[in-house]
Amino acid sequence: QVQLVESGGASAQAGGSLRLSCVVSGDTYSIKFIGWFRQAPGKEREGVATIYTARGRTYYADSVKGLFTMSQGKAENVVYLQMNSLKPEDTAMYYCAASTRTVLYAGLRPANEYNYWGQGAQVTVSS
Repeated sequence: QVQLVESGGASAQAGGSLRLSCVVSGDTYSIKFIGWFRQAPGKEREGVATIYTARGRTYYADSVKGLFTMSQGKAENVVYLQMNSLKPEDTAMYYCAASTRTVLYAGLRPANEYNYWGQGAQVTVSS
């Protein structure tokens, strides 16, 4: 079993920055990749970024490329999502997810490939 707990959700002004954290615990050795997702009210869940735990390679949605950065902490049981140049459309509940699935190719992974999810952290960006 794997547990994920997000933190760092807050309100921010447009153009500002926030950093989300996700602490991963349990059978962490089995995790192949970790992702960040977001879901705004009335919208579908959107994949934001994926990091592959073995080599730390990251992939991003086009909507956040160059603005958001996903990274692994030195402790390796924490992942971060640094969000810069925030826009009101970034307002959403942000979720951290982990997968033990072995995949054949790298890239931004869809939600149905993750088997563990956190409870979410709210990010609100005002103009």
